[in-house]
Amino acid sequence: MVLGKRWRRFLIVAAVAVACNGWAAPAVVSAGAPPVAAKTAVVERAPDFILKDLNGRKFRLSDVRGKQPVLIIFSTTWCSFCRAEIPHFKAIHAAYAKRGLEIVNVDIQESKEKVSKFTVQHGLPYRVLLDEDAAVSGIYEIRGVPSMVLVDRNGNIVCRQCRQVEPLIETLLKK
Repeated sequence: MVLGKRWRRFLIVAAVAVACNGWAAPAVVSAGAPPVAAKTAVVERAPDFILKDLNGRKFRLSDVRGKQPVLIIFSTTWCSFCRAEIPHFKAIHAAYAKRGLEIVNVDIQESKEKVSKFTVQHGLPYRVLLDEDAAVSGIYEIRGVPSMVLVDRNGNIVCRQCRQVEPLIETLLKK
């Protein structure tokens, strides 16, 4: 099948638009109306939750709101990627916990006994919470582990799955 120049050009433009995250439609401005902003900043509020840690103490996200930023790490003991990231998580804890960052590890759908043994075995220095019924990971829409969610001191999500979380933490701790 031979395509004319117009069709080839259309397909190239369409492929580029799709590759750049969707169709780029030109802005429509009616006479006398101000142009509409292309992007609007949306603040995503971190859903509140209450979970117990391995010592049976409750942790409620809203209790630290207004006080300090929180890095929530969702993981499991059976996940090899989670185990591989432990040195990175420990380094984050060592660098930022004394400066005001709260770090909590939310373990998904595992028993307290199994998680306790894992925590001791790997020497986790941060608080480990039990999400035994996966309710919290559900409200945070966690689809894979490990997953990180960084929450600012106002309770807003700064990022999910941040590749370079340290610069964001630095910014939050300076405020």
